[in-house]
Amino acid sequence: MTIDSDPVPDTLRWAVRLLRGEAVALALLAAWLIWADLTAAKTDLASALFVTGFAVAGAVALWALGGALARRRAGARAPAMVLQLMLLPVGWFMISGGMGWLGVPLMVLGVGVCALLVSPPTTRALGFR
Repeated sequence: MTIDSDPVPDTLRWAVRLLRGEAVALALLAAWLIWADLTAAKTDLASALFVTGFAVAGAVALWALGGALARRRAGARAPAMVLQLMLLPVGWFMISGGMGWLGVPLMVLGVGVCALLVSPPTTRALGFR
């Protein structure tokens, strides 16, 4: 086993930080959803569990992908990009629903992390030539 002594490029480091930040934000949202599920007077249990589970799974996936990218696992780049591109339709529907203050930054975040993940320094660090 060889250890890559090349320093981690800033683009990859920032992509990992942003993915981990998204994971924390989504985990906080999941915690709020759990609280809301437990304190609701009436709820559709199946829908509540699905939405809450989706948030928990998303947070776990983002955290794991950030960790894999920090360890320079090239296979984590595509799934991370898919999750980032999912922010585009979410942001668009937020803008359409009058929440542009949140939709626009989400779209910028998604495109920005994708740009970091396909930048030449990140590409080289992940072993793509």
